[in-house]
Amino acid sequence: MSRIVYVNGDYVPEDQAKISIFDRGFLMADGVYEVSSVLGGKLADYPGHVARLHRSLDELQMTSPVSDDELLEIHRELIRRNDLDEGLVYLQITRGAHDRDFAWPSDLTPSLVLFTQGKHFEDAEGPKHGIKVISQPDMRWGRRDIKTVQLLYPSFAKMQAKAAGKDDAWLVEDGLVTEGTSNNAYIVTKEGTIVTRNLSSDILHGITRASVLKLAAEAQMKVEERPFTIQEAQGAAEAFITAASTFVCPVVEIDGVVLGDGVPGPIAKRLREIYISHARASAI
Repeated sequence: MSRIVYVNGDYVPEDQAKISIFDRGFLMADGVYEVSSVLGGKLADYPGHVARLHRSLDELQMTSPVSDDELLEIHRELIRRNDLDEGLVYLQITRGAHDRDFAWPSDLTPSLVLFTQGKHFEDAEGPKHGIKVISQPDMRWGRRDIKTVQLLYPSFAKMQAKAAGKDDAWLVEDGLVTEGTSNNAYIVTKEGTIVTRNLSSDILHGITRASVLKLAAEAQMKVEERPFTIQEAQGAAEAFITAASTFVCPVVEIDGVVLGDGVPGPIAKRLREIYISHARASAI
């Protein structure tokens, strides 16, 4: 059975979905997106995703074609129509369609597309066994805090990792880890301190990141927001990533160096348990 997707006001089977070849998202990567996880048919951390969406739109001088209430209803309708119990809802807003030009007119109507993906979170292989990462130079544009659809370089970095037989890449700039290809990066020191890069235009302000750090503080875990090197990460007791598509996922190898016993560590596992419990309880 074909998925039902949403395109500019219409719910249609995915093989019937159409958008203009002149859409600036296609021509210029002129658009933003969000990904919300679904647990038990409900949206996890959804208010945070909407708040970040508005920030991304504002930074690019774009507007949403629908209200927040309408956007929530579209999410819920897609979940219902696709009978989605566990998975993801992707949304993308572009500046709209116009004949190709670097400059754009001020009266464009934004395009809005949403679709679902089924995904099993709790029995996923990555969190169960931990993932392996390699380092790659961070060559993205400078505004990584805006969640744009400019994902070509992260895709290449991910493919470099796959070609090396690993799962993902951690991006490095000026000798310091920024983030993963589609996730925020963390280490746990020998003393048990959780370390992750501080917020700036260098990294995406992860919604799962914000929730995990809040939950870690509530669990009286020590958190330090600062950059770290690959070498420091290789000497850490643990490492992990966070994202709406993975929640908390342990990292067990960095550039060929195995962390600890090569299995997910206790802090990452505990944070994953806490986060999933919180997400289920607060989902809307």
